[in-house]
Amino acid sequence: MLIECNKLSVSLGKRQILSNINLSIEAGEIVTVIGPNGSGKTTLFKTLIGAVKPSNGTLDKKANLRIGYVPQKLYIDSTFPMTVKRFMNLPKGASKQAIADALTHAGVAGLDQQQVMDLSGGQFQRVLLARALLGSPDILLLDEATQGLDHRGSADFYRQISHIRKTLGCAIMMISHELHVVMRQTDRVICLNGHICCEGLPEKVVDSPEYHALFGLHKEDEAALYLHQNHHKHQHEGAVCNVR
Repeated sequence: MLIECNKLSVSLGKRQILSNINLSIEAGEIVTVIGPNGSGKTTLFKTLIGAVKPSNGTLDKKANLRIGYVPQKLYIDSTFPMTVKRFMNLPKGASKQAIADALTHAGVAGLDQQQVMDLSGGQFQRVLLARALLGSPDILLLDEATQGLDHRGSADFYRQISHIRKTLGCAIMMISHELHVVMRQTDRVICLNGHICCEGLPEKVVDSPEYHALFGLHKEDEAALYLHQNHHKHQHEGAVCNVR
């Protein structure tokens, strides 16, 4: 077990953001967190990395757990010249080989001498991913890492994530609004709206009434996507839904 939350709640000021969160992350699995805006997804990630403290419940982590984090957005001054190599060395230095390996794993080998501001949106996201890989993490946390990418760019990014899991063996937990895109790449889906309202295999969650109620969908709205994507694994397992 890498991370385990038991009845975890988080309040910011007087506002409760997360309530009674029970979840665990196993080594090597890919977990996708979905939910509407304001549902607490980013707060959950900030709590897992230690930037936000729980108000109640427990958060246990494997001893010496190494976490790689890719934020939703990262602002870089466009007037400041900086190569990918220099960016990868912030805030502390890394060896030339470590940078080369991380860029290769992220699918952008050989970009170390490129200017960061000359990168496309997709390339920059891959560089952020490579930077998160420098510490050989046990788990990667990706906060909407495909935001701003088109459908093809998102699909390519998620395939790279699956490749990283296969080659490096790290667990991956990611926030996404694109369940139909990530279905082939994820093992488990957590549907969040202040609490966990539905959890399980992607093809089961997408077909659950809790998922449709949360996003205001009718079953037929997702039928084509479901049929297109639902040709793969894990048919023997189901979803666990907890509605409040």
